[in-house]
Amino acid sequence: MKVVLFCGGLGTRIREYSESIPKPMVPIGHQPILWHVMQYYSQYNHNDFILCLGYKANVIKDYFLNYRATANSDCVISEYGKKVELIGEHQPDWRVSLVDTGTWRNIGQRLLAVRHLVKDEEMFLANYSDGLTDAPLPDMIQKFKESGKIGCFVAIHPPISFHLAEFDAHGSVQRIRSSQESEIWINGGYFIFRNEIFDYIKEGEELVQEPFNRLIEGGHLMAYRYEGFWRAMDTLRDRQVLEDMVERGDTPWRLNHSSVASAA
Repeated sequence: MKVVLFCGGLGTRIREYSESIPKPMVPIGHQPILWHVMQYYSQYNHNDFILCLGYKANVIKDYFLNYRATANSDCVISEYGKKVELIGEHQPDWRVSLVDTGTWRNIGQRLLAVRHLVKDEEMFLANYSDGLTDAPLPDMIQKFKESGKIGCFVAIHPPISFHLAEFDAHGSVQRIRSSQESEIWINGGYFIFRNEIFDYIKEGEELVQEPFNRLIEGGHLMAYRYEGFWRAMDTLRDRQVLEDMVERGDTPWRLNHSSVASAA
């Protein structure tokens, strides 16, 4: 399936980086978080990407125009640098469409701007470019196919912890519990759409507001509830958590080959 990634946001909550580079290019380890998101999909052989660019689009374009497989693989160099041989597994051969969808467009309008690139797809994947998960994508796709729905997203518990208070009309507290123990679920991205999604988006609309409400009214939207790893990079603290994970070699979004083979 083709994968549409929304890469045009300003990243105002991580301004220390986003003033010089767009948020998808903020590094986690030696590579931008966008690279990690794309690696997640390519592990399941989804290698055809459509990047909806906006803020500092030229930085993302330059990254892919100068992309070198040797930067991410072990290699042998000979003949004074003229010959380069990759050692072990080769990096996936991505096909990347770089589309400047404008600086101020919202997610819904960015998706409409690349409609022509998925017009022949019965279904396609879509996602933000700043969140990582180890959700089992093949299982999610299979359940979506069987549902007959038009849209699907990963539903996760809020990653921040807070305490929910339950009390009566007189203010007497009946119960306090952690948000992680509640039935609160939020949109975690990792969308799957049938092409009919475009019939539900009107000019100027944000994807998860009016269009999703229309899908809900028709019974066409499903949530894939997932309680495993999920983390978005919204703040510098989020970035540091992910950076520390990479330094420890703890990267749950990078599945090993046996896991991918069994899941497929």
